[in-house]
Amino acid sequence: MTIRVLLADDQTLLRSAFKVLVDSEPDMEVVAEAADGEQAVALTRTARADVVLMDIRMPGTDGLAATRMISADPDLSHVRVVMLTTFEVDEYVVQSLRAGASGFLGKGAEPEELLNAIRVAAAGEALLSPAATKGLIAKFLAQGGRSDNPAEPGVYTERLSALTGREREVLVLVAGGHSNDEIADRLEVSPLTVKTHVNRAMAKLGARDRAQLVVTAYESGLVRPRAE
Repeated sequence: MTIRVLLADDQTLLRSAFKVLVDSEPDMEVVAEAADGEQAVALTRTARADVVLMDIRMPGTDGLAATRMISADPDLSHVRVVMLTTFEVDEYVVQSLRAGASGFLGKGAEPEELLNAIRVAAAGEALLSPAATKGLIAKFLAQGGRSDNPAEPGVYTERLSALTGREREVLVLVAGGHSNDEIADRLEVSPLTVKTHVNRAMAKLGARDRAQLVVTAYESGLVRPRAE
């Protein structure tokens, strides 16, 4: 199956470079390009994109707002958004993950990293740059990034109580940036069993994907940020 990719960035030269790279792969193609968030949302629908490479900072509707629109649309539930950042640590990245992005990637990433990120996002099996994503979430939550909504702690407690002991254990390992295979080796179970636990945890916690599981693990207090 060919992965349908949408490029959303206000820099024409950067979009052109990404397009050449993506179109050079036999299993993916660029189906549309957008210069702002509003256009990205519209084209995600009409071009039937699977993965959106979304720049955070764009004129008009920015990438954060566009990601919220895409993740809130039931008809686009299959779409995965990968946020593109100029710097590895960006103040909007955690907000993007909360808004529904599947992960993030620095614009200075190697070509192989970008292509792998698209495949990983399309498969929905793992976080993008697990260690970096985990570290960034931990940093911002440690700086007071937890939600200001007083109702959420109670909601998290209720949802976490619905998890089995094994599901909680798997959730902690997912938040640690481990893949299904790595978790399977550590728990001495099959990767399929791990995937089942992950899917059940996602359903019980109302998480869109693994990136959302990581955010939930930190915001709920199940996993604590480590001091660097």
